[in-house]
Amino acid sequence: MDGFDPGAGIVILAATNRPEILDPALLRAGRFDRQVLVDRPDKPGREAILKVHMRRVRLADDVDAAKVAGLTTGFSGADLENLVNEAALLATRENADAVSMDHFTRAIERLIAGLEKKSRLLSDEERRMVAHHEMGHALVAMALPGVDPVHKVSIVPRGVGALGYTIQRPSEDRYLISREDLENRISVLLGGRAAEKLIFGHLSTGAADDLAKATDIARDMVMRYGMDDDLGSVVYEQARHSFLEQGDAGMMSAVPRYSEETARRIDQAVRDLIARQSERALSILERNRALLEKSSAELLRRETLDEEQLRGFAGQLSRE
Repeated sequence: MDGFDPGAGIVILAATNRPEILDPALLRAGRFDRQVLVDRPDKPGREAILKVHMRRVRLADDVDAAKVAGLTTGFSGADLENLVNEAALLATRENADAVSMDHFTRAIERLIAGLEKKSRLLSDEERRMVAHHEMGHALVAMALPGVDPVHKVSIVPRGVGALGYTIQRPSEDRYLISREDLENRISVLLGGRAAEKLIFGHLSTGAADDLAKATDIARDMVMRYGMDDDLGSVVYEQARHSFLEQGDAGMMSAVPRYSEETARRIDQAVRDLIARQSERALSILERNRALLEKSSAELLRRETLDEEQLRGFAGQLSRE
């Protein structure tokens, strides 16, 4: 790259999705020393991108790009293009005259939760357990303040292993998350497991993914965010190399930077945090056991409950 005439008007650009693996020598002054982050779009950005791709399809009158943008937090530009194509395919399979809002909603579910597996037949007892599990998530989410609204609950199997799913719709793009919000997320994740324990008196393997996500959040709270009062405001584990962060400072150390005693206290803090939020979720469902039974029976009958139907149950909740 040396030897270019600075007055020749030549600009060299390069792009990568893996900046963490670049040699620092490539990024030093005089080489690729200026980085431009192209992040995932915010809500106005998603709306603008959707309008570009929606021009290629015939839309029904009920389609609102702003509402679709609100349902697609975290989607990239390529994801949004795929979403429009998926909605158009659904409309084509049904011989519809135009792509409706329902097609977009179902396309989002397909992209998030996977394809429907109608051939995956569950026993009546398994369906009951899945229904109570998913309504456990939904009721805990609706009972806690500041939690993303529940958009849909379903017991239709999707993807590789999902026997049901609960979709929450973020009300806005968020860049900072408080300790209380993280604790609420753990409680919602553990709501399905709490419902199984409350109604059936035992636990199943259906909460494996929920437990993994809850544990990851709890461990980050303790080790990265300094949110444990006993361990203090200390970072015990750094994040992996962040986007556009140069050198080795952002790499996670292979050797723990704390003693075995501290490691034991970290494990205990994570267990205590999970246990507190599990008891919190169980307490909410115990106060609303009749509503849990009623809503689960309705979910078994309909197989899917949308936001409007869930709103009726939300009005009957005994909240924190």
